[in-house]
Order: sequence, then structure tokens, then C-alpha cells
Amino acid sequence: MVQLPVVSGAAAVRAFERAAWRKDRQKGSHVIMVKSGHIASLSIPQHRELAPGTLRALIRAAQMKVEDFVDLL
Repeated sequence: MVQLPVVSGAAAVRAFERAAWRKDRQKGSHVIMVKSGHIASLSIPQHRELAPGTLRALIRAAQMKVEDFVDLL
């Protein structure tokens, strides 16, 4: 089992972009990302370090595994 990495909001956005998610808009300090075929959108806070629970929830909402996310970093 791969350990959840400590990443910034900007690094998470870049990783999700590599997984075919695209930036739709930005509202304050949150980047909203969408992907065709997915009902959910991702709201990624632009913090220096994302909380582990927040990152895990984003990965789960994107229907990915932690291993897949780590490979995209």
C-alpha cells in the first residue's frame, strides 16, 4: 500500500490535469476541476499543504487510487 503523499494544492491540480481533469474556474482560493463523463467536480484548495483527509477525498471523488495519483505526481 502506497503512503499518501504531502502535496500542495498547485501540485494536486497538475496531477489531476495529467489524469484528464481540466480547470473550469477558480473561486477565491479554490480551483474547480471537471472531467467529461464524471458527475462530480473537484474543488481543490490552493494551500501550501493539503490535509490528508482532503487529498484522500479528492482522489476518491476522481475515482482514482492513491497509487495512481502518486504515479501522476
